Amino acid sequence: MARLDEVCKLPGHQGIVWNVGWNHEGTILISCGEDKTVRLWARNINSENNLWVCHSILSDGHQRTIRSVSFSPCNKLIASASFDGTCCIWEKKTSTEGNQYECTATLEGHENEVKCVAWSASGSFLATCSRDKSVWIWEVGEDGDFECAAVLSAHTQDVKKVVWHPHQDILASASYDNTVKLFCEEDDDWVCFGTLKSHDSTVWSLAFDSSGKNLATCSDDRTIKIWKEYLPGNQFGIATSDNTPTWKCVCTLSAVHPRAVYDISWCHQTGLIATASGDDAIRIFRIDPESDPHAPTLEQLVTVPRAHEQDVNSVAWNPVITGLLASCSDDMHLKVWQYKG
Repeated sequence: MARLDEVCKLPGHQGIVWNVGWNHEGTILISCGEDKTVRLWARNINSENNLWVCHSILSDGHQRTIRSVSFSPCNKLIASASFDGTCCIWEKKTSTEGNQYECTATLEGHENEVKCVAWSASGSFLATCSRDKSVWIWEVGEDGDFECAAVLSAHTQDVKKVVWHPHQDILASASYDNTVKLFCEEDDDWVCFGTLKSHDSTVWSLAFDSSGKNLATCSDDRTIKIWKEYLPGNQFGIATSDNTPTWKCVCTLSAVHPRAVYDISWCHQTGLIATASGDDAIRIFRIDPESDPHAPTLEQLVTVPRAHEQDVNSVAWNPVITGLLASCSDDMHLKVWQYKG
């Protein structure tokens, strides 16, 4: 019987914890929240239980709640997005006191709260999105400068989340307007090449699988959906236009989450999907390997009904350690979990 075991509970934040993530080696857990801090956590190898402990607090970058945080692919930079309308870039500085992060740039331009920040897999681009309905793409220069490459106004409402394709410079965004938009670069311009419509309310989060050919979305409508990419000239008879791929909703899972689903994370090692919900629960799913890949069935493997004492805001699979999951909540805590199947 599959289960999700709690490894440790991490106090420290003074207020809602909005977002968790990992560095690309899976050795550092990162979090941010209402207390305007970014916290870095690492395993204490000297402790008997190998517990995760906070070893750095970044506190001098933002004036309001920090909503999102992300490690660059090289692990030398951290980007944080805040309700103060800015995105801070933190650079690792090696000193006699060990590795410390220092705010070396503040990206300004959004007219309202910045809700999410994400690095492209290539490390060449950074994306931010905002309550001002826009998505900004920043080009990362070799000298450490950040230049705005595009301001994308495809959404009609607050943009909640941005994620990059795992292998290509393709960006997906989720919005209060109930849609997902897909962007790519064409002839030095960034364009919207796809709009995914199927949710009946706010799309809170989204995640690509390891191939980048499937996308999972979650929503205020209490469903999760799986979308599949169909290329031009595909053998399945799925129509495409303008020689661009079509993304089709191939699975909708409803009647499982009694409240909004705030986050979704698709493990690139195992294929497991984790969700964070407003009913204080964490759930683990997988696509039934026996099901038709063009009409897949999602199996629910585990539910932890009281994973946190309040809303679960974010979940993130460790990119290296199989089955290790982090979560955070309105209850001011992070938790680390181990999946056992």
